[in-house]
Amino acid sequence: MKIKDILKLIVAVLIVELAGVIGSFFTIPSISGWYSNLVKPVLNPPNWIFAPVWTTLYALMGVAAFLIWRHGLRQRRTKFALAIFSAQLVLNVLWSIIFFGFQNPFLAFIEVIILWLAIVWTIFAFYKISRLAACLLMPYILWVSFAGYLTYSIWVLN
Repeated sequence: MKIKDILKLIVAVLIVELAGVIGSFFTIPSISGWYSNLVKPVLNPPNWIFAPVWTTLYALMGVAAFLIWRHGLRQRRTKFALAIFSAQLVLNVLWSIIFFGFQNPFLAFIEVIILWLAIVWTIFAFYKISRLAACLLMPYILWVSFAGYLTYSIWVLN
């Protein structure tokens, strides 16, 4: 791999991980307060699992974005795919703001549906350019599907 590609890979992963850091500003203060007092569904994982899972998912997302980016930003389909990716990344951060910051599981559930659709759209756009990039997003869509179940359950139970 060329030095230029290595730098693109690092930048892509760092940008996506930064989205996670932004989301954590809203998440961390609520974990021991508001969130700890909610009734949670049976399948709710322990709190400690979220950070390593999301860190891994963000890394995979960053690698996927890099695989698309290295096809060149002069290509219309590459720009379009990365625009969709960027939109879903913003939606990802927005979920944390709505759920933990605004403490609103109902709106967060509506938002996670929109996020899920944006991820599916991203996967299809990535698939047209790189099957590997699309495959790297599969754990992400699975986890967001689970997050949708958790968000819905928390809304209903509370």
